[in-house]
Amino acid sequence: MEIPYTFEVRRDTGLTNGKIGLWLFLASEVMLFGALFASYILIRTGAPSWPRGDTILNVPLATFNTIVLISSSVTMVMSWASLMRRRIGTFRIYMAMTIALGFVFLLVKYFEYSHKFHEGLLPSSNNFLAIYFTLTGLHMLHVAGGMAVNAYLLGPGSKLYKTNPVWFTNRVENSGLFWHFVDLVWIFLFPTLYLL
Repeated sequence: MEIPYTFEVRRDTGLTNGKIGLWLFLASEVMLFGALFASYILIRTGAPSWPRGDTILNVPLATFNTIVLISSSVTMVMSWASLMRRRIGTFRIYMAMTIALGFVFLLVKYFEYSHKFHEGLLPSSNNFLAIYFTLTGLHMLHVAGGMAVNAYLLGPGSKLYKTNPVWFTNRVENSGLFWHFVDLVWIFLFPTLYLL
C-alpha cells in the first residue's frame, strides 16, 4: 500500500505530509521552550537580585559555540542543496560536517559543565544556575537527537536515495528544519543566559 503525499505535495496545503507533521512537532517545541523562557522571565523579575550571566558563565566559549551552530546550519543547507543537484557524494561530506559540528558543540558544553561542577556551581546552587542547566541541558538533548537523525540519514537511511531520491531529499529537508530550529533556540539562549 502506498501512502499518499510522502514525496508529492498536497494540493490543499502545498506541503508533503512529512513536512506538515514536522511543523506541528516544531509548534509543540516552541511551546515547550516558550514555557521555559516565560518561567525564566517570571523568576528573574520576581527575584530581589539576579546575577549577570557573564559573571558566572564563559561568554567567549559560548560565542564560539554560537559560531559552531550557525556553521552547522550552513552545512545542513548545503547537504540538502547537494541532493537537489543530485550530488550524493557532496551531500555526504556536508552532512558529515553538520554532525561533526554538532559533536563539537556538545564537547564544548561538556567541558563547560565539567568546569562548573568542579567549581561547585550546581543546579541546586541558585535559581540562575537551575534555569541555566535546565535550558541548556534540554537544548543539548535536542542537538543530540538531531545528530542521531542526521547520522541515520548519512548512514543506513541513505539507501532510500537509490530507490526514491525525491523522498530521501524531503527527509533531509525535514531534518534540516529541525536542525535550524535547534540552532534558533540557541540564538535566543545565548544572549538571554550569557549576556543579560
